[in-house]
Amino acid sequence: MKIFAVGGAGYIGCVCAELLLNEGHEVIIFDNLTEGHRRAVDSRATFIQGELAERAQIQAALSNTRPDAVMHFAANALVGESMRNPSKYFRNNVCNGLNLLDAMVTTGVRRIVFSSTCAIFGLPERLPIDETTPASPINPYGESKLAFEKVLRWYDQIHGLKFVSLRYFNAAGATQNFGEDHRQETHLIPNVLKVALGQKPNVEIYGTNYETPDGTCIRDYIHIVDLARAHILALGATNSALYNLGTGGGSSVREVIAACGKITGRNVGTIEKPRRPGDPPRLIASSEKIKNELGWQPQFQSLEAIVESAWKWHEKFPRGYED
Repeated sequence: MKIFAVGGAGYIGCVCAELLLNEGHEVIIFDNLTEGHRRAVDSRATFIQGELAERAQIQAALSNTRPDAVMHFAANALVGESMRNPSKYFRNNVCNGLNLLDAMVTTGVRRIVFSSTCAIFGLPERLPIDETTPASPINPYGESKLAFEKVLRWYDQIHGLKFVSLRYFNAAGATQNFGEDHRQETHLIPNVLKVALGQKPNVEIYGTNYETPDGTCIRDYIHIVDLARAHILALGATNSALYNLGTGGGSSVREVIAACGKITGRNVGTIEKPRRPGDPPRLIASSEKIKNELGWQPQFQSLEAIVESAWKWHEKFPRGYED
């Protein structure tokens, strides 16, 4: 298949592109490089630098390449920033997404795999979180993703545009070639590994008095390769669908820090800070639906396997994608 990856120079997009290319698919990456990196683009892929905010640019790119399907990774994804600047999130994650959908309708592309998020669930009323759990976002980031899911349903009904929306939990890990390097890093594992590399003095623990075994938040970590494999399976889905993506387990902040210390063999200093508003004590996914319907099975379920892959990449590329 020929796959058009919007935001494909970012963390998740670049790994998905790598796996698609390994399986013999053709990949076109469309990215403005504000969050992604040019060096994160696989040399086997075709790269188009463009703005999703410019409807004419995305429509011309689709018209010229004629892909079989689109994978949509482009989004702003910082919860805290979304609380300070909601306009940025609704404009990019919803309005710019509409440019993509309208360009797809115009050019006859009728299949999309969408990067959604567990943030649509807010403070979940039950665990594990399955697809029937009520969506109730508590920040503009989650609200913007949920809004776009609703748009997708209408475009399916009216235009016949088939979609699969994948609600990620905590993506982590790396391949040998591509890993996690955000210009503003908020994710726990890369920040802990920066301490192990000597690039940061310590890692912050936000809240130590949660109702969990060690008092710190528990999250469901999923290996980036397992996440990418889910995207490839989603291309074969017959009908539009919504799927949660996690491993069904959970690791606390202290457990992640301990695992990083064990894998790296280095001491990781910590600083305890107050809770952040809106952080749920536990977020754990049920991925039974995608397992049953698409046959997805995560291959890297242990936290240590995820951390080990991330550490190997960070050791190999200590400055990330910088020159």
